[in-house]
Amino acid sequence: MALSPHSDMPYSASCPDSERKQPMTIAFWCVLIAALFPFILAGIAKAGDRSFNNRRPREWYETVTGYRKRAWWAQQNSFEAFPLFAAAVIIAHVAGAAQGTLDIIAMIFIAARVAYAGCYLADWHLSRSLAWLVGLGACIALFIAAA
Repeated sequence: MALSPHSDMPYSASCPDSERKQPMTIAFWCVLIAALFPFILAGIAKAGDRSFNNRRPREWYETVTGYRKRAWWAQQNSFEAFPLFAAAVIIAHVAGAAQGTLDIIAMIFIAARVAYAGCYLADWHLSRSLAWLVGLGACIALFIAAA
């Protein structure tokens, strides 16, 4: 690892941001998408329902049924799935895994989560479980790619 001309620290840790600009990778963009996805599901649950009370949103969620309730459940699961995915992307990146591989696996995760949400909204429980497994498998694959 190259040392910075400014100190004994590795170059990437010591130089100003203006000197070490690295592009956002597709995998990093996927982390952002995964972070925002639960909020999209919240919007789906709330859209068009005038009974939503922003002062007591959790009470409202307990009263909804059908696709609105399933969108809420998908939102909760998306929040639960996010930390493992984000950690896997970051760890694989830091460990030096091939960027192209990381990008593909991250896109598979996002596709699986979109499929998961779609299946949840449609109440297709078996397909939803399969999509969930694909997403989990993608997270595991990111760790394997880093090994």
